[in-house]
Amino acid sequence: MAILAFFLAHWYLSLFTQSFFQHRYAAHKMFTMNKFWEKAFFLLTYIWQGSSFMSPRGYALLHRMHHAYSDTERDPHSPHYSSNAFTMMWKTRGIYQDVLYGRSKEAERFAGDYPEWTALEEFGNKWYSRVGWGVFYVLFYVNFATTWWHYLLLPIHFSMGAVHGAIVNWSGHKYGYQNFDNNDKSRNSLFFDFLTGGELFQNNHHKLPSRVNFGVKWWELDPTYPVIWTLDKLSVIRLKKMKETLPSVAA
Repeated sequence: MAILAFFLAHWYLSLFTQSFFQHRYAAHKMFTMNKFWEKAFFLLTYIWQGSSFMSPRGYALLHRMHHAYSDTERDPHSPHYSSNAFTMMWKTRGIYQDVLYGRSKEAERFAGDYPEWTALEEFGNKWYSRVGWGVFYVLFYVNFATTWWHYLLLPIHFSMGAVHGAIVNWSGHKYGYQNFDNNDKSRNSLFFDFLTGGELFQNNHHKLPSRVNFGVKWWELDPTYPVIWTLDKLSVIRLKKMKETLPSVAA
């Protein structure tokens, strides 16, 4: 029970910081927050993502490139230019490293307007930080695992962010249905995206990249949106006031 609870906590806490802080805040600025809360969520992103921590700045640049070049050869992680999800994410890793360390000329046009915390970003990307988190996960399993197959979950802990990315970018651009013609191959893969916190409504998001609720039809449930709505009501964040007329969608 302890192992399952730990795995689910790591999965969903890591997923939340990726969707809420790195994606909807850093990359798209769908809402604002003061410096205290920005630092707090920045720190939680590092803690909850652990060994697979990704710089919000690096994430924002990579994601803006993805939107600009969706499903073309210049897309950092289109599944249509890789033979499988593993090669796609290995390619993405290389582009991310180039973006993070200023080696990507392509990323320069997308720079600016994202949270930065240089010391934490540098520390979180060091090998000893990633190994340290990995050791923590292993020690937790050594103390609480009750059967051999529990240890098969450890590789997912080590690369949690990459696993989330592989699911979203592979499935969200290959499988499912389309509400909109976006001139790309984005898809909505689930009606209730319990698996990736709304991130698998890729077709909706590519059509409406500033819309904080990734669901469009009444039965498309984005689990991250109610959390964001609550944080807005508690004045932790401020949703941007946007007049948005939804395009017509297929019946």
